[in-house]
Amino acid sequence: MQTAPKDIEWRLPRHPRSVARARTLFREQAASWELPQAVTDTAELLLSELMTNAYRHAKVPAGREIWARCALTDTHLRVTVTDASNILPAPTTARPTDESGRGLALVAALAKDWGAQARGCGIGKEVWFEVGLMPDGV
Repeated sequence: MQTAPKDIEWRLPRHPRSVARARTLFREQAASWELPQAVTDTAELLLSELMTNAYRHAKVPAGREIWARCALTDTHLRVTVTDASNILPAPTTARPTDESGRGLALVAALAKDWGAQARGCGIGKEVWFEVGLMPDGV
């Protein structure tokens, strides 16, 4: 019997449709890994936030991709979104009337841990989050 891999990566064009595509691909992978629904829902929402940030805010040349990677351990799921922009994200405080600006605050509130760092190759950055697999670790 063959088991599903414990990590997977998707390379998507820097395009608005890629956000929805990443959510669909993630839901399919989460189902094959039999992740708890609460973990799937939280991770899908946070992945969508990071993909949206990479699409909207990474000012990079045309043709650059956004990479999304999911790695599963016995205790947590780690999702990493990589883009070609060297500018690290910083949470902002959105006013009640603002229509955006809450994505990283949402990530910080719902993830077990998260962070951002420059890529080792010198081009771009990685933004990641982790959610626990236990009911109290989401």
